[in-house]
Amino acid sequence: MKAVRSPILRLGQLLLGVLLILSAPLLAPLPGPAGIFLFAGGMVLVLRNSRWARLKWARLKRRWPRTGHLVDRMMRRQSAMRRHERAKASKSAADTPGVN
Repeated sequence: MKAVRSPILRLGQLLLGVLLILSAPLLAPLPGPAGIFLFAGGMVLVLRNSRWARLKWARLKRRWPRTGHLVDRMMRRQSAMRRHERAKASKSAADTPGVN
């Protein structure tokens, strides 16, 4: 059962996510991967708190499935993990020869 979060908390997390995404290019020229981590953290916060962003993300993943799959795995999204486990289980079931 999911806990109901306050709309104010969701809005705050959404704004923090947008702020992280917008600040990522500012840190990109600095040495190290700080910009990548800020962008990924911002994406996680935005996707958790915005239905519109989740719909847009789903459309992007349908258009570019390999890239979407890679990004989902990198962000360790629960839906990506479930899809990966489901695909692995169906592949192993298809590879197992059936008794005729």
